[in-house]
Amino acid sequence: MAKINLRPWREELRAEKQRDFVGLLAMTFIVAAGLAFAWLTKVESDVAYQNDRNAYIESATKDLDKKIKEIQELKKKREQLIARMKVIQNLQGKRPVIVRVFDELVRTLPDGLYYVNVSAKSDKLSIDGKAESNNRISALMRNLDQSDWFAEPNLSSVAADKKDQALNAFQLSVTQEAPKAEKEGAKK
Repeated sequence: MAKINLRPWREELRAEKQRDFVGLLAMTFIVAAGLAFAWLTKVESDVAYQNDRNAYIESATKDLDKKIKEIQELKKKREQLIARMKVIQNLQGKRPVIVRVFDELVRTLPDGLYYVNVSAKSDKLSIDGKAESNNRISALMRNLDQSDWFAEPNLSSVAADKKDQALNAFQLSVTQEAPKAEKEGAKK
């Protein structure tokens, strides 16, 4: 008898090709999933590394900001100390001047005249006093004008004293200045 092949070879071939296709598709899927996983892992690693770098930069920036604030505060304190030192130096330098001014006020005072009140605002002295006559007030003004420590005496008022009619009350102002020799010594 003749050999007849009744097997469904076409279906087997089709099933085999389908199995190969599904295997190849599964292998492609597995490889793609592996590559996607590797890529995502790399991206996450890069993002984490960049976040760490950003956090380090932010902490370093905060530290620098703190140091800048400290430096600014130290500069303010330094400026305040320098200002205080200048004030103290000015006061120390002017301390003997005040004594000399009072000494010069006494030296320029003629007989028959006395001071009631002496006040100072910056370099202006206001003098209230009483004198026996107007000539004594004129002598005081001449003495003040000739003094090295005073300039520009200006008489504000002269009136008979209300308590003692024999005396004249007066008010004058004078500018305080350093003697010429001291000015030249300060310039050198």
